[in-house]
Amino acid sequence: MPPTAHAFSPGSTDPARRHPNTRGRPAPQRLCLAVLCALTATTASAADSEKTLDTVVISGSWVEVSPFDAPYSVDGVRLDTNAGQGMRVNVSEVLGSVPGVVVQNRQNYAQDLQISVRGFGARAAFGVRGVKLISDGIPATNPDGQGQAATFNLDAAERIEVLRGPFATVYGNHAGGVIQLFSRDGKGAPRIRGSVFAGEHGTYKIGVGAEGEKNGIGFVLDTSRFETNGERDYSAARRDQSFAKITLAPDEDSKLTLLVSNLHQPNTEDPLGITWATYQRDENAVEPVALQYRTRKSIDHVQGGARYERRFGEDRLEVQAYAGEREVIQYQSIPKAAQGSPTHAGGIINFERSFHGLGLRWIAQREMGAGKLTLTTGVDYDSAEDDRQGYQNFIGNTLGVKGALRRDEINTVTSTAPYIQATWRQSDWDWSLGVRHSNVRFKVQDHYIVGPNGDDSGSGRYRKTTPAVGVLWRATPLLNLYASLGTGFETPTLGEIAYSPTGGFNLGLEPSISHQFELGVKAYVGENTRMNLAAFQINTDNEIVVAGAGGGRSYYTNAGKTLRQGLELALETELTRTLSARGALTMMRATYDEAFAGVPEGNDIPGVPRVSAWGELAWKPRAGLTTAMEAVHRSAVEVHDANADEAAPAYTLFNLRLVTEQESGPWSFSQTLRLDNVFDRKHVAAVIIGDRNGRYYEAGPGRNVYGGVQASYRF
Repeated sequence: MPPTAHAFSPGSTDPARRHPNTRGRPAPQRLCLAVLCALTATTASAADSEKTLDTVVISGSWVEVSPFDAPYSVDGVRLDTNAGQGMRVNVSEVLGSVPGVVVQNRQNYAQDLQISVRGFGARAAFGVRGVKLISDGIPATNPDGQGQAATFNLDAAERIEVLRGPFATVYGNHAGGVIQLFSRDGKGAPRIRGSVFAGEHGTYKIGVGAEGEKNGIGFVLDTSRFETNGERDYSAARRDQSFAKITLAPDEDSKLTLLVSNLHQPNTEDPLGITWATYQRDENAVEPVALQYRTRKSIDHVQGGARYERRFGEDRLEVQAYAGEREVIQYQSIPKAAQGSPTHAGGIINFERSFHGLGLRWIAQREMGAGKLTLTTGVDYDSAEDDRQGYQNFIGNTLGVKGALRRDEINTVTSTAPYIQATWRQSDWDWSLGVRHSNVRFKVQDHYIVGPNGDDSGSGRYRKTTPAVGVLWRATPLLNLYASLGTGFETPTLGEIAYSPTGGFNLGLEPSISHQFELGVKAYVGENTRMNLAAFQINTDNEIVVAGAGGGRSYYTNAGKTLRQGLELALETELTRTLSARGALTMMRATYDEAFAGVPEGNDIPGVPRVSAWGELAWKPRAGLTTAMEAVHRSAVEVHDANADEAAPAYTLFNLRLVTEQESGPWSFSQTLRLDNVFDRKHVAAVIIGDRNGRYYEAGPGRNVYGGVQASYRF
């Protein structure tokens, strides 16, 4: 069995909401020690059993390694070509099996998914914050730390890797983790495929593609259209995606990869969040202000890149370059009356972004003493420039239309980051060390200086060296123990430093600094079960939080110290020849460890569930037929730093799926049928942290049925 474990949940209960001073505290270190003692005895007796290591990852080390042998938490999730995991529109369909990761589908394609890793990223009001996203080596996260998961093309993906904990800090400006998507290489005989999926609420997805290898040139081509009217009122969306990948070998020692992708998402309706009163009355409703101002968003994104790899014996040189453009126009619900201030930026955001980057890496391997040393050195350069305007969202008494110009500026963010990482592998011990120095520079050139609206130009620079160290001990052939620690940092985004309570650039906003420690066990138990267990603690200084709002602009401050303590368990087992189970469990306490601005010490960090669990029981009675039941659990989450508003309640959902596959000569067929939220459970799928209008809640979908067919022809 491959060593990356996705984990069956051993069951959990949702702790009742308590006063901050009386909340129960999990004891992950004690549980970790107890399981460790039991496993040492169990696996030692099975030391001669054979392991099958058919899964590798590169996140954290830049070289292929089994997750079982990595001194940190990393999981690789393979994507089924038959789409059994879902319609392949959002990564929320495939990352539930990774502990420590919470992906909340807002059911709002105007604001993207909300992804948090070990509690980092939960505060993001839109997009992905605090977690670095990478697709085939091209960052889907800006140098300032703001990312977009919508650019991931799941139809062409082979696997997604999720790196958590201290070694994620060697990737630079973020704190929680790294999520990397790797697309398939074109291999084998050329083939074409087509697929059609359809479900409730006018939801459908159509895709066509081709892949294979011809005359030494591999290719993967894909294009698709997804459209939905949305579960919630006023939440229709359309998403067109295309992808192309060409791989070729200029000679026997080198490889060249060319990539192009595109996302077109026009006039996506934005239902916003809703208040608790509205949620209780009708969870699919929309607040009147969204309809009055026709809140919506359009996105056009195109990017391309090239990666060249060349081997020199056991050494390897990798060079990568990329560039792209992104255009966004977003109509917000800021009331007309609020835009009367001469310093107001308006109710429409419009920007054109050009971005580019270059990466250079040298990987050398040498025999050293009784082991083998792998040394990786490199440098990453990333740059993004936004030509940004703001407009009033009204003309006269007509709302939701593009009005007068109220903001005009050029925003530039650049990041330069040299790094070095070394791994010394011996027979029983692995030692790893990584260091990265990040230099992130912000610059704003204000071109809208009218009357009292002064010059908001400014610049700032954030620099930090982030080390990480890890050690792994092979206690037996079936039991690895590891520990790692590191320092990370997270700069403010451009949106967070753009304004201050007194107006102008908020240069006083400091980056948050985290000190992370992780202790873990990776083991095979008997012949049919594998397990990962990790306990972690993260202390953060200068956590960035919303301080207030004025004139339609939110401004931010540093909150002081926070504490995250948790336990992650991943387990996979073959119960019988045809029955298997797997899942993930995360128990975490994330609190403010220091009082600030009226928020007492001990309050929960909003948006972070104390318990998150996913489990799957799959039955495969014969080749070509699979049925499975999934269970998803989230405990209650706070919606505001004060912990005074109604928390989003806990929920448990059950999903069913059926996948069949057939082959006939050169043809291959598959059919998928899914029933999600079997018991039609009303629940809050995501929350908008600290919304100043009390519209914190974004409801999840009720019972949904959808299915699809896929066919491919091999030449």
